[in-house]
Amino acid sequence: MRLALFLLVLLFSTLPAQAAKTVLVMGDSLSAGYGIRPEQAWPALLDKRLAEKRLDYSVANLSISGETTAGGRARLAAALRQYQPAVVVIALGANDGLRGLQLVQMRDNLSAMTTAAQAAGARVLLAGMRLPPNYGPYAEEFRSSFATVAGSRKAALLPFLLEPVASQQSLFQADNLHPTAAAQPLILDHVWPALLPLLK
Repeated sequence: MRLALFLLVLLFSTLPAQAAKTVLVMGDSLSAGYGIRPEQAWPALLDKRLAEKRLDYSVANLSISGETTAGGRARLAAALRQYQPAVVVIALGANDGLRGLQLVQMRDNLSAMTTAAQAAGARVLLAGMRLPPNYGPYAEEFRSSFATVAGSRKAALLPFLLEPVASQQSLFQADNLHPTAAAQPLILDHVWPALLPLLK
């Protein structure tokens, strides 16, 4: 009896610890930490918060500066295979809008990414963006595209990733496009309430 108990304890003590579930972030320079240190970007701060709150998740930030929805779509399948994420945050579209790309194609890319992530068993948070008013009617169609995709795919939606900092010029770098390090905790605090329900 003692031998059996000893062997049972030995077995469980030598089993590898269960790996944390993954939050996969697919974004562009706004999530990649352009112009700041990578550990200052909001996804890195998210990783720290998850650890502080003892939530069994870690963050894989696959954001790339200059990325479009087409680029994210092309990279997603490999990322899903590698990380098998429980949650996918899709924070793409800004570069599509700034370049004036076809919004029907952007919506198709975002929808395909959302569908693929859901089919892989992940919950999805779609982070929207906005364009300056001087883009005219295109800006409004761009803004509404994220809600359209999220609604059609029954995904969670954060309407505007940069909402807490967008009106504060002091929180942007000299290019007036990329948030500073000081802006990143504010962005995380904005993302957190939308993300938390997905951390089941």
